[in-house]
Amino acid sequence: MAENVQIKAVVMTVSDSRTIENDTSGDALAQLLAEIGAEIVEKIIVSDDFENLRQTLYALAERADVNLIVTTGGTGFAERDNTPEATRAVIEREAPGIAEAMRMETLKKTPLAMLSRGVCGIRGGVLIINLPGSPKAVRECFDVIKPVLPHAVNLISGKTGHGA
Repeated sequence: MAENVQIKAVVMTVSDSRTIENDTSGDALAQLLAEIGAEIVEKIIVSDDFENLRQTLYALAERADVNLIVTTGGTGFAERDNTPEATRAVIEREAPGIAEAMRMETLKKTPLAMLSRGVCGIRGGVLIINLPGSPKAVRECFDVIKPVLPHAVNLISGKTGHGA
């Protein structure tokens, strides 16, 4: 079996109130990614401001040293929850099955899962995944996507398994 492409991830916490000191969701996400062997290229906190969020996602997706961006926060119903809209403005192709699977599985644990508006998609060679903002939701959603992340990154990078 072919070797997996190295996952090179950016962890992006979307929040107007989180700081490096209290970014428990971003910390949990970075730890979960590291546990599957991902290289954490950058860990950042971005405000909920739509235009800044869109520009940041776009700039990160254009970097050659990134193939996965996982956001946490900004996926709910609050007026400042702009992560799905900013993600849609950046991606070229949606990956709805990832978001659907996370909602479906986490709905078995809490009815609040149906309030997540997170989207997932691809821009160039980068997979972008929106997770909710709580550390518990980050862990539960990551458990859902963990088995497919290496294969998804392989596919996006052109390793389809259809070669010689």
